[in-house]
Amino acid sequence: MLMATASLAARVEHAECSTARAFAEVAKTRHPDTLIAPLGGTAAVYGGPNAPYNKLAGLGFAELDEDVLTAVEREFDARQAPLQVEFSALADTRVATLLARRGYHLVNFEHVLGLELSRAAIDRAANEYARHQATGVSVRRMAASELRDWIDAVTIGFSVPDVFDGPPSHESYPRETLERVFDDVSRIPGLVQYVAHRNGVLAGGGSLRIIDGIAQLAGAATLSEHRRRGVQSALLRARLVDAAESGCDIAIVTTQPASKSQENVQRAGFSLLYARAIMVRQPAACDAIL
Repeated sequence: MLMATASLAARVEHAECSTARAFAEVAKTRHPDTLIAPLGGTAAVYGGPNAPYNKLAGLGFAELDEDVLTAVEREFDARQAPLQVEFSALADTRVATLLARRGYHLVNFEHVLGLELSRAAIDRAANEYARHQATGVSVRRMAASELRDWIDAVTIGFSVPDVFDGPPSHESYPRETLERVFDDVSRIPGLVQYVAHRNGVLAGGGSLRIIDGIAQLAGAATLSEHRRRGVQSALLRARLVDAAESGCDIAIVTTQPASKSQENVQRAGFSLLYARAIMVRQPAACDAIL
């Protein structure tokens, strides 16, 4: 079982920040007010109104200059955008206390789960994927010509979330926002998309990004008519095998606590590493116009 340490959490949070920054780099072509603001060993990211990657991940693993934080908050105020901090339970708790004092409010939690990509784990994933293939479920890397179909599948899948016995997400996005984000995925270096078929019919999709030996598994969704048929499981196993073949030593998934996604990855051997507290500061009134 993979055990969490502060060093491992810092590595994972660095990867999370890197992906948010990559999305913001793509957003620059649409939004001239896109922001990537370094602070505390990480960066705050803004890529347009209500973008899902508008966040500050990775605080608490390096010294934080409060004056720099104030300047970043003013940038978000100028954009009339909330500043969302995703704060690891293994980070310096003094930073969380500072954030609370500055008006950041706890709105939710996320769970970060990990799997060591040992030879045994990959052999098990390959064998389980072969069993899914025998039932008519297949997964492969998306071809460029399939982008529109992939976007439609994952957008629809995310728009109809599973019901589970846990706290609901604090976030929801209209279809056009999800479509734009999933379209951006194809423009991010190192981010690979996958399509899943069941009996020859497109059933879902997912993505994989490799950063410094970490395999980030994200963007996975199954169309409702294909759920409970092994599609998510096959998507997970196929990406794990690819990640190991690419030299990754660990795979990471972020889920809503107690969700079906968490249940699926724990069944596949993932361990709960830590929780992230989601803390949000609402924008102050500001006369600046960008």
